[in-house]
Amino acid sequence: MSRTAPGTLFLVATPIGNLEDITRRAVRVLGECDLVACEDTRHTRKLLAHLGISKPTISYHEHNEAARTPELLGKLGQGASIALVSDAGTPLVSDPGYRLVRAAVDAGITVTPVPGPSAVVAALAASGLPAGSFRFGGFLPPKPSQRARVLEGLKNEPATIVFYEAPHRVLGTLAQVEQILGARPVVVARELTKVHEEFLRGTAAEIRAELARRGGVKGEITLLIGRGETAAGGPEPGEPAADEGVPLEQAIADCIGRGIDRMEAIKAVAARRGLPKREVYKRFLGRGRGMLKD
Repeated sequence: MSRTAPGTLFLVATPIGNLEDITRRAVRVLGECDLVACEDTRHTRKLLAHLGISKPTISYHEHNEAARTPELLGKLGQGASIALVSDAGTPLVSDPGYRLVRAAVDAGITVTPVPGPSAVVAALAASGLPAGSFRFGGFLPPKPSQRARVLEGLKNEPATIVFYEAPHRVLGTLAQVEQILGARPVVVARELTKVHEEFLRGTAAEIRAELARRGGVKGEITLLIGRGETAAGGPEPGEPAADEGVPLEQAIADCIGRGIDRMEAIKAVAARRGLPKREVYKRFLGRGRGMLKD
């Protein structure tokens, strides 16, 4: 008796806003697969209809993934090809899917990524913050005490930090970022790839004041936090380990060019060279400010 060859689990990235942001390969896979597993079947059916695709869908979300995984694994074992999608972006990135992927890998079933949109990467690329390395923390905890513990643990993080945040919590989160991490460069990316896409850049306090002035915050939010004084002393990947031989004013300008706040850059360069911060500040004001373009 012949045995059916196992199918393939495709992890298909879908648009995070603009429906044009989907690859030809993703459209082909969605059109050829036997089943589409998705967070919200109504949401995904709208996307499929937009693409002119008619395929059966099955719900797979955080509340049913434990129970649904054996069912989908069984279908894969019988030779079905299944496309796993999230409501937006790349599956498994702060979305359900890990249980199914882990089970498929353990069962020897082929798991194939179909890459595409990701709010994390899109926000990081356009943020103006260093992108040579970054740390993604998913969604911050909803409770202030839990958020505080997470942020406290990131004080010495040398890379750009990226979080997703809910619009109704972002003001409180920005207040805690300012309180715990200080006056670091911060970017709030809102409604990425959509009609009202927006990037707000400044310190956490400055951005919080702007959002509070509006009287309400709407839309999907990605929060990016640059390096602070402690982390700013280290080089970006691929950069020289030290800036000996570089004029002091240029060293400060280089830090600022990487998205570090001016005063934090002055502190970092002063610490690296063993100079009093006040002396470095005076020298920078006297000769270095002309090196920067407003």
